[in-house]
Amino acid sequence: MKDRAESAASRPAGRPSESGFAIEPVYGPDDLPGWVPAEKLGEPGRYPYTRGVYPTMYTGRTWTMRQYAGFGTAVESNRRYHQLIEAGSAGLSVAFDLPTQMGYDSDAPVAHGEVGKVGVAIDSVEDMRLLFDGIPLDRVSTSMTINAPAAVLLLLYQLVGEEHGVAPGLLSGTIQNDVLKEYIARGTYIYPPKASLRLVSDIFRYCQRELARFNTISISGYHMAEAGATPAQEIAFTLANGIEYVRAAIGAGLDVDEFAPRLSFFFVARTSLLEEVAKFRAARRIWAKVMREEFGSRDPRSQMLRFHTQTAGVQLTAQQPEINLVRVAIQGLAAVLGGTQSLHTNAYDEAIALPTEKAARLALRTQQVLAYETDVTKTVDPFAGSYAVESLTEEVEEAALELMATVEDLGGAVAAIEKGYQKAEIEHSAYRIAREIDNGERVVVGVNRFTVAEEEPYEPLRVDPAIEEAQRSRLAKLRANRSSADVERHLAALRAAAAGTDNVLYPMKAALAARATVGEVCDALREVWGVYTPTDAL
Repeated sequence: MKDRAESAASRPAGRPSESGFAIEPVYGPDDLPGWVPAEKLGEPGRYPYTRGVYPTMYTGRTWTMRQYAGFGTAVESNRRYHQLIEAGSAGLSVAFDLPTQMGYDSDAPVAHGEVGKVGVAIDSVEDMRLLFDGIPLDRVSTSMTINAPAAVLLLLYQLVGEEHGVAPGLLSGTIQNDVLKEYIARGTYIYPPKASLRLVSDIFRYCQRELARFNTISISGYHMAEAGATPAQEIAFTLANGIEYVRAAIGAGLDVDEFAPRLSFFFVARTSLLEEVAKFRAARRIWAKVMREEFGSRDPRSQMLRFHTQTAGVQLTAQQPEINLVRVAIQGLAAVLGGTQSLHTNAYDEAIALPTEKAARLALRTQQVLAYETDVTKTVDPFAGSYAVESLTEEVEEAALELMATVEDLGGAVAAIEKGYQKAEIEHSAYRIAREIDNGERVVVGVNRFTVAEEEPYEPLRVDPAIEEAQRSRLAKLRANRSSADVERHLAALRAAAAGTDNVLYPMKAALAARATVGEVCDALREVWGVYTPTDAL
């Protein structure tokens, strides 16, 4: 480290990275500790997975091109899914509206004005049936961005799959199911943290038995990054949450190698390409070591940090929106060079409204150009051995480990959340970024430099407000045509399981099959577990 410091001292001062350390004008052998290539770099597909989780990476097959979509009614979203599949998408990613994310039905007073706005409205198995009408669920992988009510939407998906004649063991995909980050950065939580961890553990157990090909959680740093987290904060707080989930599952009696191979992660890709590549490499290395040394995993799959990436929505601008095409291409390239397993590229118009069909298709075409017209898929880990990237990987890793140590000192992720630590750290970073943009230190093309006098007109995609009334009518019809006694009997069984130690997913599935609604199921758990009130709201 001394030689490294002396070498750095003889050069001009570096420019600050997103995480706060200096990016040097020139890197060389002196910037790399001698043990990096041998002990920390390794080989692709081998511990500590710095160079990727698979030996061949994209030389064998490309990443999964998964486009995030969902708006309005289930019928409208289903139409968009068919368009994406026809355009070459190999995986679907479902966006749910805010009431669904919060476990409320479309006719709940609190849902007024939000139905179908930021995603699709799903109130019951009937909506889920429409959402996946004509979709080959045995051949398409489906990711669902749902957290507090993740179990409910997963079971609805299973019920529809069974109606399609697809055995549960053939259904594949991912539920986000990462409620801890909701307390930190996003806010769509329902139950207190301990009850939420109980529900996550029940999902792990259920999927181990019933849905073996489903990734049971996507531990997310993306939303923290959107809230202002630096790359180092993003992976530090995400991995700390991952550790908490593993501890909860082990505490519930699961063996680490029974569930850890189905854990996955979700990160952002920013335009700061070099640091983003380093971030992904550092995250893989840290997680592999934690799983092997702290939790004693022996299955290599338990040590692999597999992740989905989405390009940075927070960096998109409403001003000169076509520039976002360039931003998304660079961000997508960062994710690919960093070794992502699946990727969603944002549409250029998302800073204005829901993506139009043309914009969504262009976003997918961006991935296809990266996969089929560049040479980045012709070799495994193109940046391996780069003085700059290997040095940045070290820097990001060190910064992340310091933050993770602080979380541990506070008692772990849940205790730190309850003290407001992660949220406060991210807010400080967000404030710093906002000030840098306001004073011109941080250039945002088209916003604080290279602006135009008048923007070209743009016609955004709009959600029909009549959707809310249509969903209310559907719910009224559903309640009139089902057996209320059957629904209440199954909800009572769900409440009893929640109050005891039985897995809640089995009575939950029975209630949903009897056409209980998303809101009714979540309300049953609210009655037993209560709701979470954040520390800063006390």
